[in-house]
Amino acid sequence: MAKEAGAGEAGALEAAYRREATRIRAALAARVGDVGLAEESVQDAFIEAVQHWRAEGVPPNPGGWLATTAWLLAVAAAPSAGLHGRPGGPDPAGSRDDPDELLGLIFACCHPSLSRESQIALTLRVVCGLTTAEISAAFLAGEPAMAQRLSRARKALRETGAAVRIPDPDQLGGRLDEVLAVIYLVFNEGYLASAGRTPARRDLAAQAVALNRLLHTLMPGEPEVLGLLALMLLHESRAATRFDGWGRLVRLEDQDRSAWDRALIGEATRLLARAMAMHRPGPYQIQAAIAAVHAAARSYSGTDWPQIRALYDRLLLFTRSPIVRLNRAVATRFAVGPRAALEEVEPLAADLGDYRLFHAVRAELLADLGRHDEAGAANERALALAANPAERELLARRLAL
Repeated sequence: MAKEAGAGEAGALEAAYRREATRIRAALAARVGDVGLAEESVQDAFIEAVQHWRAEGVPPNPGGWLATTAWLLAVAAAPSAGLHGRPGGPDPAGSRDDPDELLGLIFACCHPSLSRESQIALTLRVVCGLTTAEISAAFLAGEPAMAQRLSRARKALRETGAAVRIPDPDQLGGRLDEVLAVIYLVFNEGYLASAGRTPARRDLAAQAVALNRLLHTLMPGEPEVLGLLALMLLHESRAATRFDGWGRLVRLEDQDRSAWDRALIGEATRLLARAMAMHRPGPYQIQAAIAAVHAAARSYSGTDWPQIRALYDRLLLFTRSPIVRLNRAVATRFAVGPRAALEEVEPLAADLGDYRLFHAVRAELLADLGRHDEAGAANERALALAANPAERELLARRLAL
């Protein structure tokens, strides 16, 4: 019987991990006050589930079973913390989403005692659920070094007594930049997963939008909070058209614009207008403005590329990121021409040589200029660096043309 139930147990466990793990980690961290302990306890709960569910079958409420087991493991792991005396562990029903708890977890991961790189790595691990190997690949770092970075980050939070909750109002502003960065990071991981069998994780994207809405209620006068919310909603408006029926990635130029969610576009446009009316521009507002230009275009060829290029120039005043320069080059391709765009791209090789989209963009520019052998080599390099299955399939299609 156990062998017959093996496939069902494995599927139920994977589904439970995607649906419940982040919520349980957030709830448990809020109650035990220790991000590292919560992460370890939830991980161990899933390990126990493999053994128990195989022998006893999948419980009626997998989320509740995992939440209760994680709480008991946390109590056993830290008896000196007096957790047994605290009323209530994570919601035993395993069905309640509390955005306050998740936002509190993000604020903890963004504690000022951590470097920006450690904040991002810890968020990817604790909030997005990426493995250490996947995070190290994203950082272009070795797995042992990343494991040490994560361990040091957990230890630093424990030693500083970082509270796993939303800070008091007078402390919100000082940590806003980091929190917005990781919320957008969570959204991007949901929008196009960096690794794994699923090309997109809609649960993470939805969580990021919900967290941004909550942050807006806490900080209604912050234009960048509005700008990021507008940006994510504009991306979300295209979600239904980004993959075809086979799960293949559909490029922006090939998407069915009539199927874009005009209600979301309208909401995003109003949010962006409110943000801009505050006369405190920032990078998220500018990125939202770029996305709004795309949303307003009736076709890809009819896009106002000079306006997008000008907006990227404005964005470069806030960040000198080579990725922003790469995106500007894409606009240059259509506003000026592929030769001028390639002249902008080539100097970025030192910074973006291990970035898949650098090679993908370069391949398209080389193909435009008739340099097809070089374009093929660039596409092969992009394919070698891509981990997302839908992205790999798209690049493979391009190589086959």
